[in-house]
Amino acid sequence: MIVDLPETTTTAVNKKLMDLRDEGGVVALGRVLTLVVLASEGTEEEAITAANAASREHPCRIIVHVPVENGGADEDANRMDAQIRVGGDAGAAEVVVLRCSGVLADPDEPLLAALLLPDAPIVAWWPRRPPVNAAASSIGAIAHRRITDSGNAADPRDALGRIGQTYTAGDTDLAWTRLTTWRLQLAAAVDEFIADGGDAGTVTGIRVEGAVDSPSTMLLAAWLSLRFGVEAMVGDQPPGLGIGLVEISTAGGSVVLSRPDTAIATLSMPGQADQQIALPKRSLQECLAEELRRLDPDEVFGEVVTEGLPLCHWE
Repeated sequence: MIVDLPETTTTAVNKKLMDLRDEGGVVALGRVLTLVVLASEGTEEEAITAANAASREHPCRIIVHVPVENGGADEDANRMDAQIRVGGDAGAAEVVVLRCSGVLADPDEPLLAALLLPDAPIVAWWPRRPPVNAAASSIGAIAHRRITDSGNAADPRDALGRIGQTYTAGDTDLAWTRLTTWRLQLAAAVDEFIADGGDAGTVTGIRVEGAVDSPSTMLLAAWLSLRFGVEAMVGDQPPGLGIGLVEISTAGGSVVLSRPDTAIATLSMPGQADQQIALPKRSLQECLAEELRRLDPDEVFGEVVTEGLPLCHWE
């Protein structure tokens, strides 16, 4: 069910939500968190689709703030049009879409306070344009977790650098979440080889190759540098391919995980036959759902962006 509320307020929207619940159309119990989506105009539906899918694992109230241009019309300078989506149009969530112009286009705590679930954690998500400092923003300051996506920034490397400079416990980035399967595969392979190789398994060099527009490449190199105490070299590949190759050199040979396409990778280890591994790019829904599983700070991510990134060098 979709209910439109043109030229409204968040207080009126909250009252309508309660009316829908009283009428039996909405089940409010069991919501485990409030997900605040700070979207960009024209991209909000992609974010809503991903949030709806994630809500089936994490029932929540989803508040989507969308700043819109008012075309210079003074009479519409400060306007909010709301839409409530429940039932089949909202997964396991209640979705409130707020299209705001004028001063309301800048989201802050007082604007959204009436819609936040009481006594429930708040997660803030910027799907497209990461803020300069997520924790210092009005919504970020009250959120338990803050999710950005440097991969969608105009300059992913610059965005990732700013995250490292402004990192606050509770920050995370979907470029890091996309690495989960890579990290699992590499950790298992290298730990096995080092355990079997003794001194020959000592890591002497790290090389990571990936697309120039892939912040995940930089994060993976930074994570490996911290894990093994060796500075990583980063090589660029054409845009859009993601991570292409990881080579971890040891005294006894190299462990190489290469992915020439976007789905199947090859793992090569000294003394063993090559292995084919399914390593597809993770979907936005998968990454968001993973981040919503934890509300405590991701300490490993914090160390990677603050201590690991300076250890990486570009060729």
